[in-house]
Amino acid sequence: MNRFCLSLNPAADHAAAYGPPQSSVLDADAMITAFREISSWPGYAATPLVPLPGLAAATGVRELLYKDEGGRFGLGSFKPLGGAYAVYRTIAAAVAATAQSYPSGAELLSGAYSEIAKSITVCAATDGNHGRSVAWGARMFGCRCVIYIGEAVTKAREQAIAAFGAEVIRNPGSYDDAVRAVASKAAQEGWHVVPDTSDGSIIEAPRDVMTGYALMANEVIEQLPFGRTPTHMFLQAGVGGMAAAVCARFWQVFAEQRPITVTVEPHQCACWFESLTAGHPVTVTGDIDSVMAGLSCGEVSRLAWPVLRTGVDAVMSVKDSVAPEAMRLLADATYGDRPVVGGESGVAGLAGFLAVAGNEEARRLIGLDKDGRVIVFGTEGDTDAENYRRLVGRPGEEVRQAAAAFQGADQ
Repeated sequence: MNRFCLSLNPAADHAAAYGPPQSSVLDADAMITAFREISSWPGYAATPLVPLPGLAAATGVRELLYKDEGGRFGLGSFKPLGGAYAVYRTIAAAVAATAQSYPSGAELLSGAYSEIAKSITVCAATDGNHGRSVAWGARMFGCRCVIYIGEAVTKAREQAIAAFGAEVIRNPGSYDDAVRAVASKAAQEGWHVVPDTSDGSIIEAPRDVMTGYALMANEVIEQLPFGRTPTHMFLQAGVGGMAAAVCARFWQVFAEQRPITVTVEPHQCACWFESLTAGHPVTVTGDIDSVMAGLSCGEVSRLAWPVLRTGVDAVMSVKDSVAPEAMRLLADATYGDRPVVGGESGVAGLAGFLAVAGNEEARRLIGLDKDGRVIVFGTEGDTDAENYRRLVGRPGEEVRQAAAAFQGADQ
C-alpha cells in the first residue's frame, strides 16, 4: 500500500467568494458570538502557534507552524471549543424558551437556571475527544450527559469521558453505528443530541459545534507572524467539522488569498477523499478503524459539505504508520525545534505535509516550493496517555518537561 494518495479536488474554486451556501453553515457573525462566549469561560487561554524552523528547513519550505491544542481547557484537544459550546447553546435555548431571556455562560455557571439545566439530558457519539468535550460541558453547565462509543474506543478514552460524570454506553460496531444508535435512543427518550456530524436531519447542534471550532482558526489568524498568510494548510478530516470550520474562517478573512487547503485521512476511512473526488458524498464501509482513532469515520458530515466541496483544493489519504512517525518526530525534536506532544489523530495534518514534502511530484501538484509557508493543526495531545507512551516510546509528561526546558533556554 502506498504511504499516501493525493488528488486535486475537481470542484475546487479558489477564486470563489464565500457565499450564501457556506454562510448558511458557518456565519461570520455567529463565529464572533462563539468567540466572545468561549473566551469568557474559566480557564480560557489561546493555545500556542509553535514555529518549527528546523523541520521547515529539513522539508524544504520557508516556514512551518504547528497549532498546539494539547493544553486546551486541560482536556488535551481542540474539542471543548465545539462540544461544550453546543451544550451551552442547548441549555441556553431551553432557558430562553422558558424564561424569555437568552442567558450567557456566566449566568448558567452562577446557578441561576440550575433547575432547567438539570432537566436536560445531552448525548453524543464519539471516538473519544468529542465525548469528553460534551461531558465536560454538561458537568460545567449542570445537565445530564450520555455518551455512546464504538467497539474500538480504548478503555482509557472511555474512562476519561466517565470521569466528567457522563454515562458511557459501548455500542456494537463503528463510530458511525454509534451515531445512529444514540440518535435513535435520543428520539425515544427526548434527549438533546450534540453531534459533531450531520446527515441533514439534525442541523443546529452540529452547526454550533463547528462554529465553536472556528475560534481555533481565529486565534491562528491573530497569531500569524507579521500577518503573513500561509501558502498551504493540511487539515485532518474525520467527519469534516474541524476542517470545514478552519477552511471557512480562512476563506472569510483572506478570500482568494487564502492558503491552498489539503485534507488528510487514513487510507481505510478516507470518506472525504472518496466523496470529493467523486463529486458527491460516498460512504466508506468495512474495517475503518485506524490508529488515528478520531478520524475513524466512514461518512462525511452533510453540514460540512457546502464548505469543503469547493473550499478544499486537494485531498489525500495516508497509511496508519505515518502518524506514529510524526508523533515521534515532534517528541524527539530531531531538527532542533521545541519538543511537542502530538496525539495520533492530532498529527495527521503534519503527517500529510511530511509525505507531500518528500515527493517532488506531489509538491508540484499543489504548488509547494521553497517559499512555502505551511500551517498544520495539532488538534490533540496525549489524550490516551498509555497509547501515546506505546507509540512514542516515552510518556507525554517527559516530552512536556523537555519542551519547558527548551523554552527556558530560549528566553
